[in-house]
Amino acid sequence: MTDTTDIKALLLSRIRDVPDHPEPGVMFKDITPLLADPGAFTALTDALAELVVRHGATKIVGLEARGFILGAPVAVRAGVGFIPVRKAGKLPGATLRQAYDLEYGSAEIEVHAEDLSAADRVMVVDDVLATGGTAEASLRLIRRAGAEVAGVSVLMELGFLGGRARLEPALAGAPLEALLQV
Repeated sequence: MTDTTDIKALLLSRIRDVPDHPEPGVMFKDITPLLADPGAFTALTDALAELVVRHGATKIVGLEARGFILGAPVAVRAGVGFIPVRKAGKLPGATLRQAYDLEYGSAEIEVHAEDLSAADRVMVVDDVLATGGTAEASLRLIRRAGAEVAGVSVLMELGFLGGRARLEPALAGAPLEALLQV
């Protein structure tokens, strides 16, 4: 299946809308049916791996937690390393930590300091670009580790939440690729 229209239709057909989750008024986009379908999951992995190769990435950063599910097989398919970015306090050893603002409050993410170097071009992979806070913080971490940002690739972008506009300054010209926009 090489036609992007066919791939988009397949991916969309495997994403389930769950109304009022996690709270009333929210339409949650559930990707578990997509992950359960080997053909759809393979198509998604292939499409994201193609972006990694096209943008010359040498490593993938996957954002906790669904970015791990997507990023690890993409790294294997693209032949590059995989680096998990975790919530603060989850990684052992020396880490770099980055705080970021949420709609209500703040959070922190971490990466092992030795996993990235100046020789790396890093693609951030995640399932959804929503408000862009976590992705923005991950770009700051990548640069603080001395690596170059190759871009951000996501399964879907929730355009109505404005994540792209928030992320663009932190991208500093690197691409933001969303397979689906909802």
